[in-house]
Amino acid sequence: MFTNRYIFIYSSVMVIIVAAILSTAAMVLKPYQERNIAIAKIQGILLAADIKANTENAETLFDQVILEELVIDQDGKVTGRFSKGQLTDGNDRAFDLNLKKELYNKRQENPYKVPLYMAETDSGKIFIIPLLGKGLWGPIYGNLSLKADMSTIYGAEFGNDKETPGLGAEISDRGFALQFLGKTIFNEQGQFVSITVKKGGVGTMPADARIHGVDAISGGTITSDAVTKMLENCLENYVAYFKSQQ
Repeated sequence: MFTNRYIFIYSSVMVIIVAAILSTAAMVLKPYQERNIAIAKIQGILLAADIKANTENAETLFDQVILEELVIDQDGKVTGRFSKGQLTDGNDRAFDLNLKKELYNKRQENPYKVPLYMAETDSGKIFIIPLLGKGLWGPIYGNLSLKADMSTIYGAEFGNDKETPGLGAEISDRGFALQFLGKTIFNEQGQFVSITVKKGGVGTMPADARIHGVDAISGGTITSDAVTKMLENCLENYVAYFKSQQ
């Protein structure tokens, strides 16, 4: 029979060994995990530009398509610019910004910054805006691209982590994102109106408002409303910058 002292020492040693193994594994795998996260981020940005990329060509396509990365502050001013592989203005690269942290700063009414990507496609220059919001059960996110007029939507992609399969999770389907193409985030008077994900469909909206709306997910009202809020909260951060460029 083993004594209590022996059992205690044995258990302690095993715990230390296992902890050391797990810690080592975490450190070894961290660079690979970070790269996978970066690749997924790049793929989402490119998809909003209607470019499908895989893990092998994502970084190459990103370098070819993205002309500049801009960091925009809460006043619409450019505080950082990354182009041709180097920072040419400011100290921040848009790709490295933590959007969750910056949107939290916004909620706390503190200074904040948001990323903006300028890309060149066969249809001309477009602006790609990262999106982040809160769904029914967890985060929702995506990217939205605007044409050179800074109002008409060129492309979109959405994702989720925990929304209900068959209901709210349908925002990740390509068909949902395709509804956004050609919609506008400014009205004819130049006022920012964002995009509404409308329960009952855009057919229930006034005729002059339908260009600013898409159909909600059937049975996914809460997630659809969350997408509407996400779009307004994220897109409004660029209004001052867009106005300054017109």
